[in-house]
Amino acid sequence: MTHLRFQFKLLPLLGLLAGLGLFVYLGMWQSGKGDRLEAELNQRAARNQLGAVQVGKSLVDAAQLRDAPIVATGEYEPQHQVFLDNRQYKGLPGVHVIVPLRIDGSDTRILVNRGWIGWSQGRGVLPVVATPTGRVQITGLALVPSTKKFFLMPDHPEAATKLWSRLDLARFVGLLNQPLQPVVLLQTSDDGSALVRRWDPPEDRVGMHRGYAFQWFGIAVALLIFFVVASVRQKDAA
Repeated sequence: MTHLRFQFKLLPLLGLLAGLGLFVYLGMWQSGKGDRLEAELNQRAARNQLGAVQVGKSLVDAAQLRDAPIVATGEYEPQHQVFLDNRQYKGLPGVHVIVPLRIDGSDTRILVNRGWIGWSQGRGVLPVVATPTGRVQITGLALVPSTKKFFLMPDHPEAATKLWSRLDLARFVGLLNQPLQPVVLLQTSDDGSALVRRWDPPEDRVGMHRGYAFQWFGIAVALLIFFVVASVRQKDAA
């Protein structure tokens, strides 16, 4: 008759432990990302039910206001208007119109993304956009601009001083020499202009991260089963 016995070998065992440690870590990492994202989405949903947050002269906490509805009151400063290049709408090339808003009763500014406009006269001529004058109240969503720099993308576009490749808050602070809110107001309120305002909501990737976590945990289990099966040997017995 035959008996099964477990054949212990050091190197395969060390490889197993290293593999299990890596795959379990990756699974926990993806699971944690999913949990954090779910908590953020739930927090945003609860916060949105409270209505728009009034943004005043005091600098806000950008992380707390990310994607939240906000409202700001003040006067536009069209002399500092810039355009964000390489923005598309329904496949058409265009720009986003960025204008600082001086908040009522203060020197604090907040950048307002008024929306998208196409290149009506080609890239050689910047679009002409009328800016509302006097005191205005703007509602929209709080955007926290990315600080990542893409490979080979210049910090200061050379095509035109008013045409920027990305929204750089630090650069705007140097331009204004005044306090600047760390969020950008993506305008949703109507002001009679022809600008397109379509802001896609944050993507729900909770299921994706949890799916990745399941895959990593599954690989760890499969590795353990393979090690056990490969380590079992048959032994003949009298």
